[in-house]
Amino acid sequence: MSISEIECFGPIVSQTRELVEQQLERYLRLDSGCPEHLASAIHYSLMSSGKRLRPLLVLAAAHVCDGHIPDALPAACAVEMIHTYSLIHDDLPAMDDDDLRRGQPSCHLAFDEATAILAGDALIPLAFEVIARDIRPAEIALRCVSELAIASGASQLVGGQADDLQLQHLNIDLAHLEEIHRRKTGALFTVSLRMGCICAQGTPQQLESLSDYGKHLGLAFQITDDLLDLSGDEVKIGKRTGKDSKRGKRTYPELIGVQASKKLASDAAENAIQSLACFNQVADDLRRFAKFVVNRNF
Repeated sequence: MSISEIECFGPIVSQTRELVEQQLERYLRLDSGCPEHLASAIHYSLMSSGKRLRPLLVLAAAHVCDGHIPDALPAACAVEMIHTYSLIHDDLPAMDDDDLRRGQPSCHLAFDEATAILAGDALIPLAFEVIARDIRPAEIALRCVSELAIASGASQLVGGQADDLQLQHLNIDLAHLEEIHRRKTGALFTVSLRMGCICAQGTPQQLESLSDYGKHLGLAFQITDDLLDLSGDEVKIGKRTGKDSKRGKRTYPELIGVQASKKLASDAAENAIQSLACFNQVADDLRRFAKFVVNRNF
């Protein structure tokens, strides 16, 4: 994501993205017990030109709940580690079999399949180590560990991916498709916002509002992703386009058509914005973010 694209979200996001990059680099100073080729594969995947949307949501949520942004930085980095591990594994031949990720060869092609699997494996415990060690007080760290574990586990992120693979050639309705992507895509958006609120020790009302925002935002993001697979620019997107239709994969445009998909994405973004009604202008970055998601070209 370019500087101009970051700035459309407002000053908080543009100032904090660099904090995320710097902290991720620090967390990748692994000790000598990590083999060099494995460390290289982890760094290659985590420090590629990712958009950092999920960590930015963590920090934006902390900000709107009057929290101290550095306190939420470990959670922001942890969710990016989980997201990156999921991308490494999703790209494998046994899964989505993608050869391009974030504008560069997928990890299993840049290194090898076994190293890619292990790089993804290593990022999972590193994410929870970061939260357990660096978030204070301990009860906040415990809540974040629990939230991220559930969101990335068998009933959410992993379960959504399993269903996506299992059902991609079957006839399913819109409600079923939304349920899959609520877990596969939406779970990490929602937990990012929840962890930001938790780190800021936000109120139950703030936590509920941000959770609703994340649910609608995840839907808007996934629908737009499906649309970009049809007509997006591979250079800007950083991954192959047209692959979903070639595989007969169930997508929103395939199920309800392009125009109806655009309307559904726009409605989801508006619902996300409405979820922020309990916040004043402090949440304007998040409001801009929801609008940007459905108009993005990457």
